[in-house]
Amino acid sequence: MKRLFSLLIAVAALSIPSAWSCTGITLTVKDGSKIVARTIEWGGSDLNSQYVIVPRGYEQRSYVPGGQQTGMTFKARYGYVGLAVEQKEFVAEGLNEAGLSAGLFYFPGYGQYEDYNPAQQSSSIADLQLVAWILGNFSTVDEAVEGLKTVHVISIDPRASTVHWRMTDVSGRQVVLEIIDGEPRFYENKLGVLTNSPGFDWQITNLNNYVNLYSGTAATKSFGDIQLSSFGAGSGFLGLPGDITPPSRFVRAAFYQTTAPQQATATEAVTQSFHILNNFDIPIGSEFLAGQTPTDIPSATQWASSADPTRRMLYYRTMYNSAIRCFDLKTINFGRVKYQAHPLDTTKQQPIQTIQVK
Repeated sequence: MKRLFSLLIAVAALSIPSAWSCTGITLTVKDGSKIVARTIEWGGSDLNSQYVIVPRGYEQRSYVPGGQQTGMTFKARYGYVGLAVEQKEFVAEGLNEAGLSAGLFYFPGYGQYEDYNPAQQSSSIADLQLVAWILGNFSTVDEAVEGLKTVHVISIDPRASTVHWRMTDVSGRQVVLEIIDGEPRFYENKLGVLTNSPGFDWQITNLNNYVNLYSGTAATKSFGDIQLSSFGAGSGFLGLPGDITPPSRFVRAAFYQTTAPQQATATEAVTQSFHILNNFDIPIGSEFLAGQTPTDIPSATQWASSADPTRRMLYYRTMYNSAIRCFDLKTINFGRVKYQAHPLDTTKQQPIQTIQVK
């Protein structure tokens, strides 16, 4: 827990809204199935991310304020693969064997959990463990929404930021959960985009400010006796915000996702999702004042993932290795496999292939 609390304290003390950023998109394959992809950023240090394989029947217990594991005990009904940050218990994104995808996104300054009540410890779960509980216990968004009404989501350290969550199932339904003033609020996410603060409903409303944008190139126009024409392709997107703030990333993700050509196969859509997410790769140093970058990691975007709930496939790549790696959950026997956690990268170095010329 020492490293975890160092991270939480750093988030609280630095008060850098973009320190832990996330951008999520959703693509639709021609057969109607959905691909849900996202990035995760943290510019303060290496998150030492891991993947975890969780079998059916695996039991965990939630942390409570102060770092003790005395909160809710929960056992996995469904096996799943998760991508965890800092500790193997803190799954930030994952997919279960029933095809339910879930992930958490940083949400500073807007969410507010209920206060921890020791009398409710048997139904209290830490926000950073909620994804693991969702993946282990539900097969659909409907089931998860109902189940979430029975638990108390709490913070391990009240100084740290809140998060909000995205859930998607095989039907394609996607829901965003935000906890405001201690009360859960669910939003149907028909667009399929999610970033950080402000709240999801505000982000959707803000898209109206960009009603003038369109894909393609603006036509030549007369301006008195002068002919005005585009300097290059894509001028229909002039005015698309290019900074790394959550509202700007939300708008950019919405337009890139919506104008992307629909792919014939899920594999092509997964590849396309990673190409789109390239636009949200945050270079290390851009989140801090000059000379204050606190780390030597190669990127603030530490990893990106893409999930295919219909085919039970989970893909990822990292700041150390841009090769796409995947888990085929259909090949994992979650009734027999043992719980395990492994680093996302065994070698923290981008592989470079030398081309031999004869």
